[in-house]
Amino acid sequence: MAPTKIAFFDTKSYDKQVFDDVNKDFGYTITYFETHLNEDTVPLAENFGAVCIFVNDQINEKVIRMLESNDVRLIALRCAGYNNIDIEALNKSHIKAVRVPEYSPFAVAEHTVGLMLCLNRRIHKAYIRIREHNFSISGLMGSDFNGKTAGIIGTGKIGKCVISILRGMGMNVLAYDIKQDDNFAKDHQVKYVDLSELLESSDVISLHCPLTPKTKYLINDTTVDQMKDGVMLVNTGRGALIKTSALVGGLKRGKIGAAALDVYEEESEYFFEDWSLQIISDELLARLLTFPNVIVTSHQGFFTREAMTNIAATTLDNITQFFEKNKAPNEVS
Repeated sequence: MAPTKIAFFDTKSYDKQVFDDVNKDFGYTITYFETHLNEDTVPLAENFGAVCIFVNDQINEKVIRMLESNDVRLIALRCAGYNNIDIEALNKSHIKAVRVPEYSPFAVAEHTVGLMLCLNRRIHKAYIRIREHNFSISGLMGSDFNGKTAGIIGTGKIGKCVISILRGMGMNVLAYDIKQDDNFAKDHQVKYVDLSELLESSDVISLHCPLTPKTKYLINDTTVDQMKDGVMLVNTGRGALIKTSALVGGLKRGKIGAAALDVYEEESEYFFEDWSLQIISDELLARLLTFPNVIVTSHQGFFTREAMTNIAATTLDNITQFFEKNKAPNEVS
């Protein structure tokens, strides 16, 4: 039998709306908590068979031990990434974790290209000017993307969607991935190259690889120096793919001509929350927000109706598969 009670952490109004709607087909009793799941809040999970978490919940060894002592058997992530879970500690416990490996690659890909277009044509600056009745276009000149070269790091489903869109705009595409899809590359006229060549040759670089020990700070002082002068850098993957101090340094000296971030390496305190009446004490984030050639969005790349519905359906089905069929097709290990 599946558990009738699920503890849902880091809840926003849109989470509750979508999950309540999808849950009509599952019949679970879901208790929603606004707080993140961490060492201080883990007692809230007592008497629940499963917990449902998101990207900013912190599941370290202590939290896993406490969940286990509270008879929690399953951690259900409503996202694809799982770098916020201590995998070594998880594997030593009796708790399983499952995730949503895919929900809508189109959602993140379209947001990625939207950020590129916004940066290139200074749409964010133009919007502010017009709101202030300033109709001057001085300083808003962009460049044609047609004929330019995009470097795509990571050619999973999202990366491939981005490539398809950019090829449709007439861009040349270089790709880097430890697992190359040669058939896709041939069909879409994409050239796989090593990372150095991609960095040196790309006018736009977009990150779509997972965050692992090997990819953490993939973009650092050394790799920034390898980039073409004035490059546009876009990250809708994971924040720690970029060493923020290196990004700031590249922007200050003009090596990086523009940057768009939907993720940030220290985002957990700020993203998804309203800080409009408070001071941002993170100096690097505050510095980034001062650059006119930087756009930061609050990890909203996934945020479409279709993706949210798919996330809810897969999450609840993961829970059903585990408790009713003793299966975990989307297990994290």
